[in-house]
Amino acid sequence: MSIDGSAERRKQPPQTQTPSTGNGNCGISSMSLTNRLRLNPNKEHKPDSYDDLHQLEFSPLLFSSLERYLPPTMLNGSRDLKLQYMRDILLRYSSESERTRVQRHREYRQKIISHYQPVHKELYTMQAAQFFVPSFLKAINENTEDSFRSIMAEPAPGIYTFEMLQPYFCELLLSEVETFERWVIETNFRIMRPNTMNRYGCVLDDFGLETMLDKLMEDFIRPMSRVFFPEVGGSTLDSHHGFVVEYGTDKDAELGFHVDDSEVTLNVCLGKQFSGGELFFRGIRCDKHVNSETQSEVR
Repeated sequence: MSIDGSAERRKQPPQTQTPSTGNGNCGISSMSLTNRLRLNPNKEHKPDSYDDLHQLEFSPLLFSSLERYLPPTMLNGSRDLKLQYMRDILLRYSSESERTRVQRHREYRQKIISHYQPVHKELYTMQAAQFFVPSFLKAINENTEDSFRSIMAEPAPGIYTFEMLQPYFCELLLSEVETFERWVIETNFRIMRPNTMNRYGCVLDDFGLETMLDKLMEDFIRPMSRVFFPEVGGSTLDSHHGFVVEYGTDKDAELGFHVDDSEVTLNVCLGKQFSGGELFFRGIRCDKHVNSETQSEVR
């Protein structure tokens, strides 16, 4: 299983003016004249949840994350006010083609969720005590660099290994994925694979696990990435791509050299009886050569 967490690159909204609504309240867009987004997030602010708003053009978690950047005068405003202000900014800086792509993917995902019947419904909401080992939960609750390092090894700079998931959770997840794959075959439903490199596997978000993985990223991964990856936005991760890929003699045998399209990646080795499964890291590539071919001298 892999979860790629990303931090959205945000731009400052242009200064546009909206006339008064006529009832003593200024229009939301006019706030950009005196209320600019903060350069750095307010880490003490607890944002509203937007999970119940299913018709949004963007991820609910994105709104919760962006809320920390709102000017101080808006932080205690109503959720509707903040939502309208943030939505206006996001729509201003996202292309129509991107919004169309997101909408089509949402419709594709909804079609799966409305037909696929989960077998382990307890997987679909975060249950920390059942999902995580005690040592991991203790480190998260203490929420300090020392507590995180106490459960970790660092085999190479910037690469951390630690025990995280209960066997119970891993067994349920494997069973759910296997059931979903059987459903795909039986219904002849054409699904999107996790990436262009793997022919086997599935995107966990696409059949209902998005909300649980949002909580995993927000409450359990982001506290650690805030400490260990601050230079790439580790404290402001607000989207993820959670998926499982499958390897075997009759499936994909390996995954070649590549660069993850994410700021932070969590890799989990899942399986029953198998050999292999090693994961190799070759370092960090600069922005100019992220997608260039690997050379024989690269180690």
